[in-house]
Amino acid sequence: MRVLMTGATGMIGSALVERLLEAGHELVLVVRDTDGATRRWPQATVHTGSFGVDPPPWASYLQDVDVVINAVGLFTEQGGQTFDAVHVKGPAALFDAAAKAGVRRIIQISALGASSRRDEAYLASKGRADAFLAGLPVQSTIVRPSLVFAAEGASTQWFAALAVLPLTPLPGSGDQRIQPVHLNDLCAAIVHLVDTPTPPAHLEAVGPIPITLRTYLKTFKAALGSMGGFFPVPMGLMRWMGRRFGRFSPWLAPGALSMLEAGSIAAAEPMSQLLGHAPRAVTAFVDESTRAPLRTSAVLFWLRPLLRICLALMWIVTGYVSAFVYPVAASIGLLARTGLHGVAATMALYGAAALDAVIGMMLFVPAWRRLSYTLQLVLIVAYTVVISVFLPEYWAHPYGPILKNLPLLAAIALARELDTPHGRHRR
Repeated sequence: MRVLMTGATGMIGSALVERLLEAGHELVLVVRDTDGATRRWPQATVHTGSFGVDPPPWASYLQDVDVVINAVGLFTEQGGQTFDAVHVKGPAALFDAAAKAGVRRIIQISALGASSRRDEAYLASKGRADAFLAGLPVQSTIVRPSLVFAAEGASTQWFAALAVLPLTPLPGSGDQRIQPVHLNDLCAAIVHLVDTPTPPAHLEAVGPIPITLRTYLKTFKAALGSMGGFFPVPMGLMRWMGRRFGRFSPWLAPGALSMLEAGSIAAAEPMSQLLGHAPRAVTAFVDESTRAPLRTSAVLFWLRPLLRICLALMWIVTGYVSAFVYPVAASIGLLARTGLHGVAATMALYGAAALDAVIGMMLFVPAWRRLSYTLQLVLIVAYTVVISVFLPEYWAHPYGPILKNLPLLAAIALARELDTPHGRHRR
């Protein structure tokens, strides 16, 4: 069949593209990054388009298309990417155009619990699009996945990061009920929906049984070889934290906490019938191919910012100590041995202190981090060379003040790598 798909570059979408191609379907992909999609899937037809201000020419893209799959979605609003534009107006325009073009079937990937009556903006917007599609004169299936497990997925990596902590925090007592589904099972179900002659109008894509959040995190701990237990965080405190810090993390946002408290479960029989077998259990989610990379990403989730903060504090405190704590006369004496005297020495002392502090503060500005790391490397190498030439006895100091520059350079180089897109490949 000829299948038009939106959201092909997302986590679910990209995995689904692979499965559809394996099944022999002809794909038409509507994406923002046409060059990237063409390089990744040269056998597909790729068009430019997104759910934004300027709608794509759907009538042209839908020629000879049998099935439309909408896999576009976002968990948090960002700039012009609003729930109303991305979840409601954009899909509605596509669905309407597909019905008018005579498309045989539309598959909408929604979310478990989606309803226009929900208080959470994410689920309410998904629900409005679902209702619009259900009212069109076209065969359609609304797929409502529960929490989706994928090793590269943001939510999976968040749960893995919580699980590797010695003490894992739990919202309330961790008794919230969820029913995670593996990405491979979700994609297999959608491929079946493309091929089956009589697809259901709705499909709750869930795992075999409901479990608690505590059980899910406990499973992660076992799979990733993490020791330790849990500690409960009162839901009142969680909601307070969500109101104040939710904008920094989508998982703390009030809407996310509300959805977690409401639960996310459904009957698994329709999913099992469509697949021809029960979806895999959470104990089978992490296998040998995903265990090591998932644990690495989980550990780096905490170590990356910790390394950055430690480096920032080192430079800021060093600048402060140089300018206001360490005896100025002693510093001037050391600078004199490098050939700097009088005003030049004073300017060098306070200028270097100010530069150290600025370099440290730059690490708290994402756009300036890479430059800060580069400056750190250059300065430490320069300081090391100057000291080696004029103050060589510091190499033999029992505290190793210069020798310690070697692991410090390695740590800065590692932080620079981890804080760049190619060094932290995350969806």
